[in-house]
Amino acid sequence: MAERLNLPAGVRRWKNSSEKIQPCEGYEYSLLEDCDSAYRFTAIADVGKIAAVFNQFSRFFPDESFFILEYYPDETLILRPSGDNRRSIPSVYYSPYLSTDYILKNVTPYLSRMIHDGFVGFGIANNRKGLEFFFSEEKVLTFFTDNHLRLSNFLHHHEIPYNNALVLPADFGHDHLSLLGMDKKQLPESLHNLNTSDLDAGIFCQELIEQLDMYQVDEGLSFFLTRKEQEQIEKLIKSKLPDHELSEVEFGGLLLDWSDFVTECEHTFDGDLWEYRQGLVIRDTIQLVVELAPDFLADKITSIISEADSAFRKILTDHRKRLDPPTEISLKQNRFWYHGMVRNQGSDLRRDLIRHGWFKS
Repeated sequence: MAERLNLPAGVRRWKNSSEKIQPCEGYEYSLLEDCDSAYRFTAIADVGKIAAVFNQFSRFFPDESFFILEYYPDETLILRPSGDNRRSIPSVYYSPYLSTDYILKNVTPYLSRMIHDGFVGFGIANNRKGLEFFFSEEKVLTFFTDNHLRLSNFLHHHEIPYNNALVLPADFGHDHLSLLGMDKKQLPESLHNLNTSDLDAGIFCQELIEQLDMYQVDEGLSFFLTRKEQEQIEKLIKSKLPDHELSEVEFGGLLLDWSDFVTECEHTFDGDLWEYRQGLVIRDTIQLVVELAPDFLADKITSIISEADSAFRKILTDHRKRLDPPTEISLKQNRFWYHGMVRNQGSDLRRDLIRHGWFKS
């Protein structure tokens, strides 16, 4: 029988919310779209278990992993009803791959604050191992894995049972509260001795970002590559481009880098021509994998980058001109990303284009 649970302090149920809807510990899972062997697990656990679940899940990564942080850096949010349609969009940050022990050492002093603040989410992952943990601002656990038996066993070890009628906070009325929006008596005992600045998510999240050298990512790009798929991709790149500068870079990171490059170009590309070309080389490498991969994997990668590709096409001007692509990568497709130049050029890029005669008729 699933047990009723204690919610984090940052999620406060409405007093007039139906008593018939009671959240209980449990998990459910389903296959990910476009993956025949990868699963998404959704779980609810008592707040007293979250730290242990996070720490023990991290041990699946004995060597390295990256940390994920989601919060609102631009404004201090005190309280927000769950049904508020004017919600702001949180910023998402990833750390580079670091020693898992190093991540845990830095994260531990902030763990209770991240668990209880109603506007903070956090996680840890290793794409090469096909595993991710995330604890959202809705205070729901999400796992991605290509080994559902191992993860089911992990959750049962923490006495979180399978529940095919899972009740999530989104299923009942509730408010989100920041730690700053709570009276001291509402805070968990572990946070009673912290001062106002220590409780401010805008401050403590920024501290974590600096300690782990985290960078902001576009959360609009969401995908999952299984270990098998990543191993296939790694072999393809190393066999075709064994000495290329990107041959050792994780492919999932390249997909994110291409999306980030396009986003930067949509606003203003502040780098020089060499840095701009490096962004295009990323797209070359992705295309190489698309052309060499089995059809199913090629279609999946194409789907992942389709939105970024479409956005990049829209911001290219002077289509009759083209930059010279590097000669070391031979591709079948006509590379649209070299035809034309992005509209919003920073001063360094524009200066280099002038020197290379781009604007001559």
